[in-house]
Amino acid sequence: MLVAAEAAGASNFQSFDLFMIAFTVVIGIGVLRLMRSPHRTKFSVTLSTIFFLLFLMVDALMIMNWMGVLQDFQNRLFS
Repeated sequence: MLVAAEAAGASNFQSFDLFMIAFTVVIGIGVLRLMRSPHRTKFSVTLSTIFFLLFLMVDALMIMNWMGVLQDFQNRLFS
């Protein structure tokens, strides 16, 4: 029982992480399609690019959490 609890605590993977990666891919495809479109506005390009970069940053932090280096990164960043 103790071994199962330790094994469950070692995994930082959440099922919602797959949705975050899928959302990032969809936003990236949207940004690419928007850049190719002749009917684009500065607002739409700027907003979609900001959201894409935000999701990329969150995905990077999420992957750092999977690998177990997020705590070290936070300690270096905030100390």
